[in-house]
Amino acid sequence: MVRGQPVREAVAEDVNGAADTLTAAFREYPFTRHTISADDHLARLREFQRIFLAEIGLPHGRVWVSEGLDAVAVWSTPDSGGAEEVMAELLPTLVNLAGDRAPAYASAEEAMGRHRPAEPVWFLGTVGVRPQAQGRGLGRAVVGAGLREADAAGVPAFLETSAPENVRLYESLGFRATAEYDLPDGGPRTWSMRRPVGG
Repeated sequence: MVRGQPVREAVAEDVNGAADTLTAAFREYPFTRHTISADDHLARLREFQRIFLAEIGLPHGRVWVSEGLDAVAVWSTPDSGGAEEVMAELLPTLVNLAGDRAPAYASAEEAMGRHRPAEPVWFLGTVGVRPQAQGRGLGRAVVGAGLREADAAGVPAFLETSAPENVRLYESLGFRATAEYDLPDGGPRTWSMRRPVGG
């Protein structure tokens, strides 16, 4: 339980349901709309999320879900051994999924990379709540589970968001913006945010 909400670590059987949740949550998200083709967008988006869960989050990071899979948070951690190599192997697949937005995906990743910390961090790669379940504290609960573990490990946390309305939520969890910038090629405004150990 985190702040009154039942939260648990995900297992392989959760991947499809968690991918559905993240797809619903990111349906109109500015970053994914900018970096993933509008052609068959939701199917492409879902496959991005499924791959991130199955190939990165579960084997090389930490994933928390709420009961019923209404909320999902996927982290990579400093001891995630192998995540970078897997990401490199997956790059051609991700570029293919991006479709005609592949150049925007590449330029966005390059731009964000300049603002990512060099120090070891717990990186909140993705978090989402099904639209019909929003407003119940589920997002805060699944993120909070990861923050407790990061604090216990003595490691700061980091995230990126392209939704202005999310900035205040993350600030309430102890994050502070370290950079604010517009992504190239007409991309959305994006915030890099860091949370020190203990918030």
